[in-house]
Formats: sequence, C-alpha cells, structure tokens
Amino acid sequence: MPRYFFHIRDGDTLQYDLEGADAHTLDEAEQEARLAAREILAEKILAGDVIEGQSFEITNEHGTVLRTVKFLSEMRLS
Repeated sequence: MPRYFFHIRDGDTLQYDLEGADAHTLDEAEQEARLAAREILAEKILAGDVIEGQSFEITNEHGTVLRTVKFLSEMRLS
C-alpha cells in the first residue's frame, strides 16, 4: 500500500509530515487531507486565528507533490 505525506504549506513555510499515512489510492489520500483541513479550519476559527492560504501538499515517499488541497476550499458558507 502506498504511503502519502501531508505537508502543510503556509506561505513560504512548509511544515513536514514525517510519518505519513497509508492509503489505497491518491483519491483516498486526498479525501483524508480534505477531512483534516476541515478539522484544522474549525480549530483556527475557534481560536480566532487568521485563516489565509494554508494548504496540504500531498506527496509520495520520494517527495513529489501529487496534489494540493487548499484549506479554504473546504469551507462551505452556504
């Protein structure tokens, strides 16, 4: 089973996911990133933090960025 890593991009800063997670497919890994982005957004809203351009960069074990999930794309306002 492939291992994917979910690094958090915040402007010029990249917070590395050193553990990663196994997923059957890239689509499954993306769904996991979308759920995590919603959780992070909720925490930031409750804390009164600024929500800007944070995103997950989903990579493979070689560090190749396969997909990007922008946190704000997971916010539903209506």
